[in-house]
Amino acid sequence: MRIWYLITNPIILDFIDELESFGQQMPDVIILMHPYGGLQFDFNKKELAHIHSNGLLDVLLSKKLKAQLLFEGRISSHHVFPKSGWISFYIKNTDDLVYAKKLLSLAYQQRSFKNMS
Repeated sequence: MRIWYLITNPIILDFIDELESFGQQMPDVIILMHPYGGLQFDFNKKELAHIHSNGLLDVLLSKKLKAQLLFEGRISSHHVFPKSGWISFYIKNTDDLVYAKKLLSLAYQQRSFKNMS
């Protein structure tokens, strides 16, 4: 599928690469292959988020934060687990990439705060 996007929408792959670089700068975050394709961002061996090769970013947040972000209207409930804290967000342009970095940062902050408690 990545090859398809390389041909039809190569900018998406650039956005994924940039998000990967952003995630690599976060302390204790490792990036690996997601079991269903794409990249997975883990913090202390627990998944924070993953991104599919079509630019769909799935992020695990608290249900409270998810509700706030849903109200703002930029994200949607996860396409498979809608009642969980998981959210989905498509990266289509540079503004979306900035927002995706914010979402990844929020997940990181929540998880790192939990580890401090």
